[in-house]
This record gives sequence, structure tokens and C-alpha cells, in this order.
Amino acid sequence: MAYLSKSAFTNAEELKTFRYQHRMNQTEFWSPIGVTQSAGSRYESGRNIPVPTQTLLLLVYGTPKRAEQELEKLRRWNAAKEKSSD
Repeated sequence: MAYLSKSAFTNAEELKTFRYQHRMNQTEFWSPIGVTQSAGSRYESGRNIPVPTQTLLLLVYGTPKRAEQELEKLRRWNAAKEKSSD
């Protein structure tokens, strides 16, 4: 598994470079997070990547430590959401 060494992709070029370095085509890269090849192509062309998609990229391609940090953020968000609905 390829791991992203920093906290996030800061631009489309970094995204493409990461994918190329790990010899993945767009379908191989994007399908683990549920993004179609055509949507991935748009992101790689510079379209803004939604925050949920960025989070999924970090969960799938981030280091195990980074993925755990993202999961913990989601757990805290969910707990706060559940608490506010009581």
C-alpha cells in the first residue's frame, strides 16, 4: 500500500504525482474511496476536492497514524452530533 507522507494533497499536481509515483491509473487510485474515474480526473485537473473526499484520501492513502487521526476526528464529530441531538 502506498502512503501519503504528509497531511494532505495541497493541489492537483501533487495528487497526480502521488498516483504516478505509485503506478496507479485513475480507476485504481480513486475506486477505493468510491470516486469514479471521471470525477477523479476532474479533481486532478484542478477542481476543488470536497472535504469528505479529502478525508477519504487521507484514510486510504495516509500513513496508519494519519488515518487514525482522521478517524478520531470523525468519532469526536459524531459524538458531538449525537450529544446535540439529545
